Amino acid sequence: MEKFEIVSYNEKAQRELDFWKEKMVKKPSFTNKLAKNFQNKINSLIPEKFHEGITAVVKNMSRTVLFGSRFTSGKPLNDLSLEEREVKIRRKIDSYKKVGAASGAWIGAGGILLALADLPVLMSIKMKLLFAIAGAYGYDIRNYQERLFILYIFQLAFSSHEKRAEVYQKILTWEEHRKELPENINDFDWRTFQQEYRDYIDIAKLLQLIPGIGAFVGAYANHQLVDKLGETAMNAYRLRLLNNSIEKLD
Repeated sequence: MEKFEIVSYNEKAQRELDFWKEKMVKKPSFTNKLAKNFQNKINSLIPEKFHEGITAVVKNMSRTVLFGSRFTSGKPLNDLSLEEREVKIRRKIDSYKKVGAASGAWIGAGGILLALADLPVLMSIKMKLLFAIAGAYGYDIRNYQERLFILYIFQLAFSSHEKRAEVYQKILTWEEHRKELPENINDFDWRTFQQEYRDYIDIAKLLQLIPGIGAFVGAYANHQLVDKLGETAMNAYRLRLLNNSIEKLD
């Protein structure tokens, strides 16, 4: 008779985390390299106005995350198991995916100005989700370093293979890296941060401008972008919790 292995939630989370860690250090495939070359080609065809709009949105929204009171996560959740935390988090991710998809569908195929209008909306959705996830894992985002960690998660989710490996190492060794964080936020590498995000989403946003398919592309792209961010955030925080002994959450 076949025996079934009984796996606890924490063991399941650990396996998912191990699989995610392998993806983070995996070298880019030939297909990835072709996609990057195609991305660079597309970037050269996109109007400069569009590039400038994305850069401005990312920079302004990122600074708002660090300095503004617009984003809050409420009181950090304490005395919950990992499973209880992640049930809440998955519900949040599903909710924000629906909001993002609705936004993308409404603005899709509306021309370059409406496509640019979608950017701050989508950025706001993503940042609110990250703040909610941080609070659900018990981290207080009133702490400047926790807000900066959120930006690293964002960068990890939406960067090239080369940059992703660099950011992943910072998150992997966060307790050490946080000691080296700049006290002056102006010393943060904003230019790379903006460029990586812009390059990552440009093709999706370009396709969103095509009449007839813009609404579908906008909905699908936003849904997938929010989903990817949610997965990245969950594993980034799992990594920190595991480093501090995940059993403390039981």
